[in-house]
Amino acid sequence: MASLRLIARLDVKGPDLIKSVQLEGVRKVGDPRTFARRYYAEGADEIVYMDAVASLYSRETLTELVRRTAEEVFVPITVGGGLRTAEDVRLMLRAGADKIAINSAVTQRPELIRELAERFGSQCVVLQVDAKRTPSRGGWEALRDGGREHTGLNVVDWVKRAEELGAGEILLTSVDREGTRRGFDVDLIGAVTRAVTIPVIASGGMGSIEHLFSAVEQGGADAVAMAHVLHYEALKLADIRRQSRERGFMVRSA
Repeated sequence: MASLRLIARLDVKGPDLIKSVQLEGVRKVGDPRTFARRYYAEGADEIVYMDAVASLYSRETLTELVRRTAEEVFVPITVGGGLRTAEDVRLMLRAGADKIAINSAVTQRPELIRELAERFGSQCVVLQVDAKRTPSRGGWEALRDGGREHTGLNVVDWVKRAEELGAGEILLTSVDREGTRRGFDVDLIGAVTRAVTIPVIASGGMGSIEHLFSAVEQGGADAVAMAHVLHYEALKLADIRRQSRERGFMVRSA
């Protein structure tokens, strides 16, 4: 029986929880702390906070939001967006984050992954990958700065290198599927899970419980990050847990 982590993903812009489609067309949803508390109470295994614009504007990250959330939410918190240096990471961990997700800075200087892993431990270094399918070349390209900039990095080659450098986990988002509710890019998930031995979190596209099952059973994901289906109450965490258990997965009791 495979274990499965159910993760609530909260994308934040300034003081607001937001939701986008393919990383564009942002809509305000509400107060992120309120939603984080709700998902914790409903049994989420982890909370992911992503600052949607910090990388683009090199702005202050979510330090205060994380500090307040960590006082109320007692499951692991992963934070990403605008983290560029070991000092940025140190301050975020000190604020209460358990793990950090890093993308733009390491696509430009991959050696930063090794530096962070050696200083803070691989277990807290999550490689954030925003992957976009490239039909003309085959496969997927890793994007940076909230999906706005190309890196030229092939996703499969990039995740292999990141694991070698010390990344402990991968947060894998399909830019093509994000916010569409059409299901995860199972081919993408499968390509990444076959390439690495570290855990892979599938993100981007969940619209039904069957999509979750496909990501795990066909793609091999170790965890699923959910946003739209939770924010708009299309699915409840209690129902997701129950149906996952009925499907044969080990999930944490609420």
